[in-house]
Amino acid sequence: MSLVQRTPTAIVLLALLFAAIQWAPPTVFFLVLQGVVVLALVEFYNLARRKRLQPQRAAGIAAAFLLSASFYFRTVPLSLTLFGVLFLLGAYYLAYARTLERIMAVPGSMAITAFGALYVGFTLNFIYLLRVEKGPSYLYFFFAVIFIGDTGAYLFGKLLGKHPMSPLVSPRKTWEGCAGGLVLAGLGAAAAQQLILKSVPLGQAVLCALVIHAVAQMSDPLESLFKRAVGVKDSSNLLPGHGGFLDRVDSLILAGPAFYFYILSFWK
Repeated sequence: MSLVQRTPTAIVLLALLFAAIQWAPPTVFFLVLQGVVVLALVEFYNLARRKRLQPQRAAGIAAAFLLSASFYFRTVPLSLTLFGVLFLLGAYYLAYARTLERIMAVPGSMAITAFGALYVGFTLNFIYLLRVEKGPSYLYFFFAVIFIGDTGAYLFGKLLGKHPMSPLVSPRKTWEGCAGGLVLAGLGAAAAQQLILKSVPLGQAVLCALVIHAVAQMSDPLESLFKRAVGVKDSSNLLPGHGGFLDRVDSLILAGPAFYFYILSFWK
């Protein structure tokens, strides 16, 4: 995709992201995030449908909302919402299995429906926790590490990349790009620490960036694995020059929870 296609969309997305982080009340931020969850989840289910796995989108979205409830209503334990998801899907598929053909499809359909809700709905809600528990500065730090690191991985991979990380899944991602991404992520973290997060020691900020971006570099090709399995380049074409919403949040899916638990464990 050309830079001319990508730049306008990137500017709009970054502006909306900044506005949501900086000014949106917690409830509005949560609702905006749920919109992203739904769009990304629908794209994931559309990928699965290409393999005839028959995910049930309505049930999956309802399951994702149940998982989201434990993030918004902090008195609702995650164990309860997980039971709710199991009960919901169990009841749904008992009602769904009205023909022999549907009965035969239940194992694959239920598995991919539940996995999608966890893969997208559970993980992305950690961004909401970061916003309400830690504040905008932590999210700015997080996104700086991810976006600057991704830029470094792209540039180093383009200029120096010779050794693919995963030739079958994501042939354009190279070990040279990976190294460049980590370097730029560390530099981005150092800059962000000086500008907005001086309460965190510089060394800790850089170390966190290296860990989080390493996780992001695994999260990205995980989504590519699904696309490669169905033979498509993008999850959709909703975002000109950028593919779909799932393509835009792929790095965040594992990196968001990793960052949350990292700061909870090591940043006192």
